Amino acid sequence: MVQFFTGSQFITSMELGLLYGLVALALFISFTLLNIADLSTDGCFTLGCAVGASVTVAGHPFLAFPAAMAACACSGFVTALLQTRLGVQSILAGIIVNTGLYTINFLAMGSSANLNVFGSDTIFSLAKNVSENPLYRKLYTVIILLAVVLVICAFLHWFLNTTLGLSIRATGDNASMVRASSVNPAFTITVGLCVSSTLTGLSGALLAQYQKSCDINFGTGQVTIALASLMIGMTLVRKGPIFVRAFGAVLGSCLYRLIVAIAMKFNMPAEFLKLASAIIVTAAICIPYMRGQISFYRRRIRKDRSRA
Repeated sequence: MVQFFTGSQFITSMELGLLYGLVALALFISFTLLNIADLSTDGCFTLGCAVGASVTVAGHPFLAFPAAMAACACSGFVTALLQTRLGVQSILAGIIVNTGLYTINFLAMGSSANLNVFGSDTIFSLAKNVSENPLYRKLYTVIILLAVVLVICAFLHWFLNTTLGLSIRATGDNASMVRASSVNPAFTITVGLCVSSTLTGLSGALLAQYQKSCDINFGTGQVTIALASLMIGMTLVRKGPIFVRAFGAVLGSCLYRLIVAIAMKFNMPAEFLKLASAIIVTAAICIPYMRGQISFYRRRIRKDRSRA
């Protein structure tokens, strides 16, 4: 790794991995636990970024995060409403909400395609002046993002082990069983998607303050990137408590960013990164399946030989 990275490049990869890891955690809830492909993630991420940037520019850097999370929770509620009450398929519901969010995001940024946060206080600029220690001033962004990720992972571990959280997990496994247990699957799906969208909005708000800007196209491709990170994380951490599996998704995001940084070192054009993401997702999904198939045929060959 030393031959590929300088210290600052490695730190930047970790910062981006932790930041976008929150979107991977969002898909951990919607895709892994609820078994729902939420395609509204792209627009929801931009919504969190837009609301966070607008509130930050207004002079409220800390209020930007609950505002962005609340706005994105509304987005998740609409997505769930289309699925559970109006009979729209999950994929189509995500596409509809994602399309509508483009206009809402445009309005949230003051009818502009981009919004600058330069000159406004952010949690990163405020935290930088807490200490004059050289090591802290070099790693303060990683420290903040790591703290946020650990708090979110701890929250998910607690929440998903409550009665409601266990019902959400059971809904993804067998909705009919949940309904037979006198629990409304529509309610658990709604709560799950709202929590998932909230994490996506938090990630978008953090990005707005991290990059000190917001663009209407920031969310493009976030589903693919987050899914790639999640698949890598699930390959690294297959079993364990919720905290371990959730943090595994974040580790997958960090590893994905390292892979992207290595690709950039080999002068890969930026236009090829989307293709690389698709290949990573395909490999992460297919490798466990191929391992299972290989193990199955090996056992079958041994059985045939023992019979012979």
